[in-house]
Order: sequence, then C-alpha cells, then structure tokens
Amino acid sequence: MDLIPRFTILALVSGFVMTSGIGAAGDSLSAEQIAFFESNIRPVLVEKCFKCHSQSSEKIKGGLILDTRESTLKGGDSGAAVTPGSLDESLLYTAITYQDADLQMPPKSKLPDEIVGKFKEWIEMGAPDPRTGDIKIAASPAMNLEKGRQHWAYQAPVAQTPPAVGDAAWAKTDLDRFILAKLETAGMKPSGDANARDVLRRLSFDLIGLPPTPSQLEHFLTAWARDPETALAGMVDTFLASPQFGERWGRHWLDAARYGESSGKEVNVLYPYAYRYRDYVIDSFNNDKPYNAFIQEQIAGDLMPADSDKKRAEKMVATGFLAIGPKSLNEQNTRQFRFDVVDEQIDAVTRAVMATTVSCARCHDHKFDPISQKDYYALAGIFLSSETCYGTVDSVQTRRGSPLVELPLAEAGPGAKAYSPGELIEMQFRLGQLQEQYAKTLEEVREERRQGTANDATNFLKVRGLQSQINLLETKLQSVNADGVPRPFAMGVRDRDESFDAQLLIRGDDENTGDRIPRGFPAVFTHGPSYTPSPAESGRLDLAKWLTSEDNPLTARVLVNRLWYELFGRGIVSSLDNFGTTGDHPSHPELLDYLSLRLIANHWSIKQTLREICLSRTYRMSSAFDAESFAKDPENLLHWRANPRRLDAESLRDSMLAVSGQLDLKRPEGSPVAEAGDGTVGRGIREDFKNVTEEKHRSVYLPIIRDQLPDALGLFDFADPSLVAGARDVTTVPSQALYLMNHPFVQKAASEMGARILAVPGLDKNQRAAYAFTLAYSRPPTDEELRKTGAFLSRFLETARTEEPDPKKAGATALASFCQSLLASAEFRYLD
Repeated sequence: MDLIPRFTILALVSGFVMTSGIGAAGDSLSAEQIAFFESNIRPVLVEKCFKCHSQSSEKIKGGLILDTRESTLKGGDSGAAVTPGSLDESLLYTAITYQDADLQMPPKSKLPDEIVGKFKEWIEMGAPDPRTGDIKIAASPAMNLEKGRQHWAYQAPVAQTPPAVGDAAWAKTDLDRFILAKLETAGMKPSGDANARDVLRRLSFDLIGLPPTPSQLEHFLTAWARDPETALAGMVDTFLASPQFGERWGRHWLDAARYGESSGKEVNVLYPYAYRYRDYVIDSFNNDKPYNAFIQEQIAGDLMPADSDKKRAEKMVATGFLAIGPKSLNEQNTRQFRFDVVDEQIDAVTRAVMATTVSCARCHDHKFDPISQKDYYALAGIFLSSETCYGTVDSVQTRRGSPLVELPLAEAGPGAKAYSPGELIEMQFRLGQLQEQYAKTLEEVREERRQGTANDATNFLKVRGLQSQINLLETKLQSVNADGVPRPFAMGVRDRDESFDAQLLIRGDDENTGDRIPRGFPAVFTHGPSYTPSPAESGRLDLAKWLTSEDNPLTARVLVNRLWYELFGRGIVSSLDNFGTTGDHPSHPELLDYLSLRLIANHWSIKQTLREICLSRTYRMSSAFDAESFAKDPENLLHWRANPRRLDAESLRDSMLAVSGQLDLKRPEGSPVAEAGDGTVGRGIREDFKNVTEEKHRSVYLPIIRDQLPDALGLFDFADPSLVAGARDVTTVPSQALYLMNHPFVQKAASEMGARILAVPGLDKNQRAAYAFTLAYSRPPTDEELRKTGAFLSRFLETARTEEPDPKKAGATALASFCQSLLASAEFRYLD
C-alpha cells in the first residue's frame, strides 16, 4: 500500500488544471499559427494540390478550390474539405490518409506520414489559415524592396541616449531608465524590489539552472545585509564563472539549433556523433566565445583559419549545426532529398540567427515579408554547394547514407570503438563473403527476370538486406585505421569540389525548374552592391561574415531579445523567432537598439550583456501584483513587475537531483547514443532512451532522440528537437501531476532528500522541517507552515505504524512523503 496522505495529493494536484479547447480559424492569428501554416501546410497544397484545385487550374476537379481559406472551408462537390477541430468531418484529411478507397489524394502516391501528421496537427489546432478572399496563390504581390526596408527590424539599430526620468533615484543603470520612462509615460510605477532570497533564487536558476545551496544562501544574505549592490555583483560573477553556466545557456541555444541525436521522421536513425556539437556549444558559452565568432564557426568553421589542430577540430565540429537537423532518410528522390536538407538548413540559419522565415519563400514569394523566391534560391545555392556529413549508413529502410568529417585529432574520443587484429580479420572475411553472396544474388535476380519468374518485392528486400550488411561492415572498417585504432569523426559540412548556383524550382517542384539564381543574400537586407561569390567557393564563409556584420540589422537584436526572454519570461519582441511583418513589434524599441549596440561594443560578449542586465534594478523587481497597474497593462508589456515563471523541464529535474544530494556535476563522456552506435531506433537499436530514471548527470546530457524524449523532459514542455524553438510552450496537464505523484524518479528524489536531512546530526523535528524548506524554497517555513508540517508528520506516523513497526523506517517514510509534497508544489516549480 502506498502511504501517500491527502495532504501530499492536494499539494501535488493543486496548480494542475484540465484544459481543453480548439483554436478557431479567423482573421486574428498568432505568429506561431501563421508560421505553422506557411511552413507546413501551404507548401504541400501548392506542390501537391493546386494543379487540380486552385483558381488558376485549367480544370477544377470535384468543384474543390484550395487556394483560399473560405473555399477550403466550403469544400467542393463532396462537402467541406476542412472542418476546424474535427478530423472526422474534414474530407481533406480523409483523402490524404487514404482511409476511403474512393477518395485518395494525391492520387498517384500517398503523402509521407510526417506531412500527414502536420495536417492532422493543423486541423486539430483549428486549421488557422491567413489566406482570405479571392487571393490567387499563383499571383504573388510585386516585391517592393524600398518599402520592405522600412520595416523596423530591417533598419540598422540606432544609438540611443537613455531618457530622462522623474524618479532618477530608482534607476541603477541606463537600462532602468528606458524601462522607467515607459512606465512614467503610462502613469505607472515599477514594483518594489524583491527580497534577497528571491533575488538569489532567481539569479541562480537564470544563470546556472540550479537552486542556490544553503551555504550560498547564507553567504549571500550576509553580504546583502552589508551592501546589496556588492553582494549582487559578486554572485553574478560567481555564477557566470561556473561551469554550470555553459550547461544552462548552452541548452538555450540548443533549442534554437534544433539539437537532436537522431534523424527523426519516418525512419529514426541515430546520430552517434551529435554529442560533439552539444559539448562545443556548452564550452563556447563557458569560454564566453564572442557571439559573432560563435555564429561564424557554425556556418563555416571548416573554412576559417586556425592556429592549431585542436582549434581546427573545434571549428569543424561547430558546423554540426548544419548537419544535426531532421532528415527523411528513406526519400527515394535524390534531388528532392537534397533540396529538403537545404530547406531545413536555410530555415534553421535564418530563424535561429535572424528570426526571419526565409524558408516560406521556397515555393513562392514570401506572402508577408519582402523576401522573394529568388532570394531563397540565392541562399539555396550556397548550401547546395556544400556537402552535409551526418554519418548514417544505407540500409533496407534508409537510402540517404552520408560520410562524416574526420577531425585532425590524435584520439577519437568517447564512444569510438576499437577493434583487435582478430576482429578486423573476421570483419574483412565476413565482408568478402557478403560481397560474393551479393554478386551471386544479383545474377540470380537477373536470371529470374529473363525467365519471367522474378518476385520484385522479395528480391528487393533480399538485395537491400545484403547491401545493408555490407554497408555496415564497411562503415565499421572505415571507422578505424589499419591497426584497429578508432579515427576521430564528427558531424559537419564541407565545400563540394564544384560550387554552383541553384535552379529556381517553380512552386517548389523539383521537376519544374526555372533559371539559375546567382548565390547571394536576401536583397531586403543588402543595401550595397550585390554579392558575387568566387566560383571555387560555396559562399558559406561570406554568409557567415554577413550574418555577423555590424551592417546586418537583425543578428544582434535577435540575440539580445533571446537573452531578455530567458531572464524575464517575455522578449522585448514577443515573437522570438519572427521579426518579420507578422511578428510582434518591440515593447521597448529604443532599449532593444541600445542593448544591441552595447553587445557589439562589448565585442559580442554574452556574459557581459547578461551581467549588465542582471545588475539592473529592473531585474530585481518583485512579482507582487498591483490591481491598478494590471488594469493598465495586463500583459506586463511595460514591465511594471517581474513575471512569475515556471521552471523548465531541465531545471525541474536537475533541482530534484540537487536538493536530494544526487546530482553529479561532472560532464559525462560522450552520450548513450554514441555508445549505441549506428542503427535505427526500434529495430537495430533496442535501447530505451526514454528511461533515464537512474541517470544523475544534468539534463542537458540526456539523450535527445527525436520522437522519443525522456518523460522528465517531454511531459514538461521540452522544445521540439525538430524545430527552431526560441520560446517553449508552457502547458498544465494532468500527466504532469501524475508524474510528480507516481514516477520512480520523483519518489527516489524525495526519499534521498529525506535521507540527506536525516543525515544531519542534532536536528529536531522542527529543524528538519526548516532544512527541507531551505533546500526546496531557499527560505525558512512560516510558523503556520511549521505547525502544519509537524501535524502532518504526526498523522503520517500514526498511520504508518500499522504497516511499519520500525519507528526509524516509519519516520524516514514520513519525511520522504513530506519532501515529495515540497518537490511537487507550485513554489518549487515556479520563480517569483
């Protein structure tokens, strides 16, 4: 029998509410909804449906028109094509899933499962569709570059003088003056200062993603009593110098970089070397690598000079950014696959670095931003002229194998397997056998075809199976040198032997090509002469330099906005990944420009920028509610108080390990994925990567397998590793409460936390309760909390004696149950 008292259950379940609802299609759509439609729905409609179902079709089949929202909802002769929120009543979904033998679209071949899944998600979210009226998809509006350049985000940041304010004594920094001036203009006042404990807890989670230790708390409170400014500056510097800083802030970038350790999609193949890129990112943040160099290395590190083999290897690993994205490795069409990979790279680069949805122009001119289809293919030529090396092996299921890049290092690193001379001989012998068998099988297949007795399906599997075994053995042999010592590899990119300009694909169709488009950058961002790359180069290095040049109006702004979001829970521009015309306008445009230029002046130092923000009066505001301020600014856009924020998945898990004394702060070598090696999840690879209950390292080191995230991450709104994600969703669902109540990881953390408290000698019942509150909340309990805690423990012990006669064991169980209620409480999960 589980001894979970009513007190614990109420603590666990309170704060969790069942929510439901379907968003309705309409004129008022969020930037995320528009981006989802433009990235996932419109391109498929254009490529697969418009030939027969658009206003420009020579003959409209079935009376169905799909190039406006209204006509899509109305449907054709058979009824509504899409009914928002209802899959059963959406004939379009019925057609693309091939549920009805008489209604199958496209008629020649079923759409990939991933695309069908996107349509399912779109309909269930309410089928948001920005198209209105009689707009024809074939008629893109004329591009007006000069008008487009007037958009605030496409203009260079302007140097700003901090404004004068009425309450000059309140402002500690120039940043504060920008915030206070807006509040005073609106007739509002900032909230009071947070207390020292809340400031430290906030700072600790924001900078290193962990709760402060009791000793840090004691030291900080003593220093704060002497001089708050000195105490705050000292603790900021301590956290910025901590190795845990890079683990915290590196994970933020990995969200934007769509970091994953498998290909995802239809056939989920492992990326055993992805961890090298993860570690590169963490080290870069810890070393305060200038952000402009950080971006340049990820785009073109292999083309940049290096003064040592170690530095050269580091820059080669950085280009893993372009290789770690999701891929449809069973795509039969080679040309289609290459363009899909390039499209994903363009999307990752332009959204992560510039918060611009350039990939929306793959099939047509961008419908909202001044980015033409020619701009898209100008970038595509750069990436098509580069080889993406992600290191998967061709098999029965996968057709798009790839090499890796070899690093100039003496050792291969963790996860690399060495082979003895005997193993090498055995593999070579087996390879020879397979190659003979393969040649014999091919001859048998040819003979069967000549005699008309061939079974193509059976023969295909037979031949592909042998090819898979040969490919895997060859890969193993190529992974080591002649004496069996592993060679150092990484995911990354490199220039192809020949560079070339991309052909424009009309409506994104790889079989319908137009003119070749000279490589270059989107014209709306370039005010000088057009870019002309060297014929012998891909153009990646020029792209990397252009992205981080002081003339680029977006890169510094986008980074500063991401930093602000992570510290305050809302960006100065709320749409973190969309600075285009459908994105949000900045709440404080002058402050955004000021911080952007400060970043550049500080040599693109992320640590220095964070330090300046954390030392501001604005950062230490309390989250206290004020009815009058709320009436004027309910969304807190003017920042009149601190936003209460829920811990993200990693901080929640890591905090449980930290307060229970289980957290191992040492970086693990490699990754469980590297240990598993090459293979397909669920077939050749049987490991359960979701089961990380016994793992004690920080969450940033957990295996990130696409479509198979650990529960500790997936249940608590971890970023989708297949998408650029500047901001995470924050949901409240019953499964989260159930996890906190029942999962072995949480129960073990509670038990270990209780054991940690019991291990401290000389504590009475009240002192143990106080220590538990300090560990969990960074504060002592109130008198009322202390009284209720004592009453709970007494009641629990009375109940437990019937099943556990040993008073020590019963006491430990009672304390563990109490600790679990703390770990699952709202106060543990939120920052004030």
